[in-house]
Amino acid sequence: MTRDHLLFLVGGLLGGFVLGYLGHEVVAARQPPRLNTTVGQSQAAEALPGRVAPGTTMPEVDRLRAAVEANPDDADSVLALANANFDIGNWGRAIELYEHYERLRPGDANVLTDLGVCLREAGQVDAAVARFRQAGERDPAHWQSRFNLAIVLASDQHDYAAAEAVIADLRRLQPGNPDVERLAQEIARLRGDG
Repeated sequence: MTRDHLLFLVGGLLGGFVLGYLGHEVVAARQPPRLNTTVGQSQAAEALPGRVAPGTTMPEVDRLRAAVEANPDDADSVLALANANFDIGNWGRAIELYEHYERLRPGDANVLTDLGVCLREAGQVDAAVARFRQAGERDPAHWQSRFNLAIVLASDQHDYAAAEAVIADLRRLQPGNPDVERLAQEIARLRGDG
Protein backbone atom coordinates (compact mmCIF):
# COMPACT_ATOMS: atom_id res chain seq x y z
CA MET A 1 0.00 0.00 0.00
CA THR A 2 1.47 3.31 -1.05
CA ARG A 3 1.37 6.50 0.95
CA ASP A 4 -1.29 7.92 -1.42
CA HIS A 5 -3.50 4.89 -0.85
CA LEU A 6 -3.11 5.24 2.88
CA LEU A 7 -3.93 8.97 2.78
CA PHE A 8 -6.98 8.29 0.60
CA LEU A 9 -8.16 5.57 3.01
CA VAL A 10 -7.70 7.77 6.08
CA GLY A 11 -9.40 10.70 4.32
CA GLY A 12 -12.33 8.50 3.34
CA LEU A 13 -12.71 7.12 6.84
CA LEU A 14 -12.52 10.59 8.34
CA GLY A 15 -15.06 11.93 5.83
CA GLY A 16 -17.43 9.04 6.57
CA PHE A 17 -17.10 9.65 10.29
CA VAL A 18 -17.77 13.38 9.86
CA LEU A 19 -20.86 12.78 7.70
CA GLY A 20 -22.14 10.12 10.09
CA TYR A 21 -21.67 12.41 13.06
CA LEU A 22 -23.16 15.38 11.22
CA GLY A 23 -26.06 13.22 10.11
CA HIS A 24 -26.77 12.02 13.63
CA GLU A 25 -26.55 15.49 15.14
CA VAL A 26 -28.50 17.23 12.40
CA VAL A 27 -31.26 14.60 12.32
CA ALA A 28 -31.71 14.95 16.07
CA ALA A 29 -31.61 18.74 15.93
CA ARG A 30 -34.11 19.07 13.07
CA GLN A 31 -36.99 17.20 14.64
CA PRO A 32 -40.24 19.02 15.32
CA PRO A 33 -40.09 20.65 18.75
CA ARG A 34 -41.29 18.74 21.75
CA LEU A 35 -43.81 20.84 23.59
CA ASN A 36 -44.70 20.20 27.21
CA THR A 37 -48.18 18.77 27.75
CA THR A 38 -48.31 20.36 31.20
CA VAL A 39 -47.94 23.95 30.07
CA GLY A 40 -49.80 26.71 31.84
CA GLN A 41 -53.20 27.90 30.63
CA SER A 42 -51.68 30.84 28.74
CA GLN A 43 -49.54 28.44 26.70
CA ALA A 44 -52.11 25.66 26.32
CA ALA A 45 -53.33 26.92 22.96
CA GLU A 46 -49.78 26.71 21.59
CA ALA A 47 -49.15 23.14 22.77
CA LEU A 48 -49.62 20.26 20.38
CA PRO A 49 -51.41 17.23 21.78
CA GLY A 50 -49.05 14.50 22.88
CA ARG A 51 -45.86 16.54 23.00
CA VAL A 52 -43.62 16.09 26.00
CA ALA A 53 -40.78 18.46 26.77
CA PRO A 54 -37.24 17.19 27.20
CA GLY A 55 -36.59 16.79 30.89
CA THR A 56 -40.01 15.33 31.55
CA THR A 57 -40.10 13.95 35.08
CA MET A 58 -40.39 10.27 35.86
CA PRO A 59 -43.79 10.78 37.51
CA GLU A 60 -45.06 12.22 34.21
CA VAL A 61 -43.60 9.27 32.28
CA ASP A 62 -45.13 6.88 34.82
CA ARG A 63 -48.48 8.64 34.39
CA LEU A 64 -48.24 8.29 30.62
CA ARG A 65 -47.23 4.65 30.87
CA ALA A 66 -50.20 3.96 33.15
CA ALA A 67 -52.54 5.84 30.81
CA VAL A 68 -51.37 3.76 27.83
CA GLU A 69 -51.65 0.53 29.79
CA ALA A 70 -55.18 1.45 30.92
CA ASN A 71 -56.26 2.60 27.46
CA PRO A 72 -53.93 1.48 24.66
CA ASP A 73 -56.01 3.43 22.14
CA ASP A 74 -55.58 6.82 23.87
CA ALA A 75 -53.68 8.29 20.94
CA ASP A 76 -52.54 11.44 22.76
CA SER A 77 -50.99 9.42 25.59
CA VAL A 78 -49.40 6.96 23.15
CA LEU A 79 -47.82 9.85 21.25
CA ALA A 80 -46.62 11.59 24.41
CA LEU A 81 -45.03 8.36 25.67
CA ALA A 82 -43.45 7.75 22.24
CA ASN A 83 -41.98 11.27 22.31
CA ALA A 84 -40.62 10.74 25.83
CA ASN A 85 -38.91 7.54 24.66
CA PHE A 86 -37.54 9.38 21.61
CA ASP A 87 -36.10 12.08 23.87
CA ILE A 88 -34.19 9.56 25.98
CA GLY A 89 -33.06 7.48 23.00
CA ASN A 90 -35.12 4.39 23.84
CA TRP A 91 -35.47 3.64 20.12
CA GLY A 92 -37.14 0.23 20.32
CA ARG A 93 -39.94 1.38 22.59
CA ALA A 94 -40.35 4.65 20.67
CA ILE A 95 -40.70 2.67 17.41
CA GLU A 96 -43.33 0.43 18.96
CA LEU A 97 -45.32 3.41 20.26
CA TYR A 98 -45.03 5.50 17.07
CA GLU A 99 -46.18 2.52 15.00
CA HIS A 100 -49.14 2.05 17.33
CA TYR A 101 -49.97 5.76 17.08
CA GLU A 102 -49.70 5.51 13.29
CA ARG A 103 -52.37 2.76 13.36
CA LEU A 104 -54.60 4.97 15.53
CA ARG A 105 -54.11 8.21 13.57
CA PRO A 106 -52.39 7.48 10.28
CA GLY A 107 -50.40 9.91 8.21
CA ASP A 108 -48.97 12.52 10.61
CA ALA A 109 -45.80 13.74 8.85
CA ASN A 110 -44.12 14.70 12.13
CA VAL A 111 -44.77 11.25 13.62
CA LEU A 112 -43.58 9.51 10.45
CA THR A 113 -40.39 11.58 10.54
CA ASP A 114 -39.78 10.83 14.23
CA LEU A 115 -40.41 7.15 13.49
CA GLY A 116 -37.90 7.33 10.64
CA VAL A 117 -35.25 8.78 12.94
CA CYS A 118 -35.87 6.02 15.48
CA LEU A 119 -35.66 3.34 12.79
CA ARG A 120 -32.37 4.78 11.53
CA GLU A 121 -30.96 4.86 15.06
CA ALA A 122 -32.04 1.22 15.46
CA GLY A 123 -30.16 0.29 12.28
CA GLN A 124 -33.27 -0.14 10.09
CA VAL A 125 -32.15 2.25 7.36
CA ASP A 126 -34.45 1.06 4.56
CA ALA A 127 -37.49 1.34 6.85
CA ALA A 128 -36.34 4.83 7.87
CA VAL A 129 -36.13 5.90 4.22
CA ALA A 130 -39.65 4.57 3.64
CA ARG A 131 -41.03 6.59 6.59
CA PHE A 132 -39.30 9.80 5.47
CA ARG A 133 -40.76 9.31 1.99
CA GLN A 134 -44.23 8.64 3.45
CA ALA A 135 -44.00 11.84 5.49
CA GLY A 136 -43.12 13.83 2.38
CA GLU A 137 -46.02 12.29 0.47
CA ARG A 138 -48.40 13.01 3.32
CA ASP A 139 -47.27 16.63 3.65
CA PRO A 140 -45.49 17.97 0.56
CA ALA A 141 -44.31 21.04 2.53
CA HIS A 142 -42.74 18.94 5.33
CA TRP A 143 -39.10 19.80 4.76
CA GLN A 144 -37.75 18.02 7.88
CA SER A 145 -38.62 14.62 6.43
CA ARG A 146 -36.68 15.46 3.27
CA PHE A 147 -33.74 16.81 5.25
CA ASN A 148 -33.51 13.55 7.19
CA LEU A 149 -33.98 11.57 3.97
CA ALA A 150 -31.02 13.33 2.33
CA ILE A 151 -28.81 12.54 5.31
CA VAL A 152 -29.72 8.86 5.32
CA LEU A 153 -29.40 8.51 1.56
CA ALA A 154 -25.93 10.06 1.60
CA SER A 155 -24.44 8.82 4.86
CA ASP A 156 -26.03 5.39 5.23
CA GLN A 157 -26.84 4.31 1.68
CA HIS A 158 -24.13 6.29 -0.17
CA ASP A 159 -26.69 7.16 -2.85
CA TYR A 160 -25.39 10.64 -3.55
CA ALA A 161 -27.46 11.19 -6.70
CA ALA A 162 -30.69 10.49 -4.81
CA ALA A 163 -29.53 12.66 -1.90
CA GLU A 164 -28.76 15.54 -4.26
CA ALA A 165 -32.22 15.22 -5.84
CA VAL A 166 -33.70 15.57 -2.36
CA ILE A 167 -31.45 18.59 -1.73
CA ALA A 168 -32.85 20.22 -4.88
CA ASP A 169 -36.36 19.73 -3.49
CA LEU A 170 -35.23 21.08 -0.11
CA ARG A 171 -33.84 24.21 -1.71
CA ARG A 172 -37.26 24.82 -3.26
CA LEU A 173 -39.01 24.27 0.08
CA GLN A 174 -36.45 26.12 2.23
CA PRO A 175 -34.71 28.73 0.08
CA GLY A 176 -31.75 30.22 1.87
CA ASN A 177 -31.80 27.72 4.76
CA PRO A 178 -28.14 27.53 5.87
CA ASP A 179 -28.56 23.98 7.22
CA VAL A 180 -29.72 22.80 3.80
CA GLU A 181 -26.73 24.48 2.17
CA ARG A 182 -24.28 22.96 4.67
CA LEU A 183 -25.76 19.52 4.05
CA ALA A 184 -25.55 20.04 0.28
CA GLN A 185 -21.87 21.01 0.60
CA GLU A 186 -21.11 17.97 2.75
CA ILE A 187 -22.81 15.63 0.30
CA ALA A 188 -20.91 17.19 -2.61
CA ARG A 189 -17.65 16.87 -0.69
CA LEU A 190 -18.30 13.21 0.09
CA ARG A 191 -19.25 12.53 -3.48
CA GLY A 192 -15.94 14.06 -4.50
CA ASP A 193 -17.27 17.23 -6.10
CA GLY A 194 -16.13 19.67 -3.45
